[in-house]
Amino acid sequence: MQRIAVCPGSFDPITNGHMDIIGRGAQIFDKVYVCILNNSSKKSLFTKEERIRLIEEATKCFPNVVVDAYNGLLVDYAKKVDAQVILRGLRAVSDFEYEMRITSMNRKLDEQIETFFMMTNNQYSFLSSSIVKEVAKYNGNISDLVPPVVEKALKEKYMRKEQ
Repeated sequence: MQRIAVCPGSFDPITNGHMDIIGRGAQIFDKVYVCILNNSSKKSLFTKEERIRLIEEATKCFPNVVVDAYNGLLVDYAKKVDAQVILRGLRAVSDFEYEMRITSMNRKLDEQIETFFMMTNNQYSFLSSSIVKEVAKYNGNISDLVPPVVEKALKEKYMRKEQ
């Protein structure tokens, strides 16, 4: 039986913190679906199609990673792709409370799907897509925070907004 995991998120944009979790997950699981889920509480900078393209480019070094998007419940997506595990990254204790609530609801919806928490590398413990966008917006150096394809896309996005 293949060990399949889903790594969900809004990935707006994908950061090196996300890449750390995805890459380490790809070493543990036979297949990892990186699934863009719609977060109604966030306004996205990149379209779903742009995020898919950026993530596919950033993760092409992992042959067992598949990029997808889904509108609906995460547990329904996990069932659709036969995943047994939801892979989530934790940066700090503050993430744990939020993740615990989500995990509890997912267990209530489907107790067959486990959540696998992975601590992010310490060098990315402060990193979030929101912070990256804020720094990029004011032309700060983000080269060590995101994959090169994302850095380029952010620069282009904010240059267009200025014009």
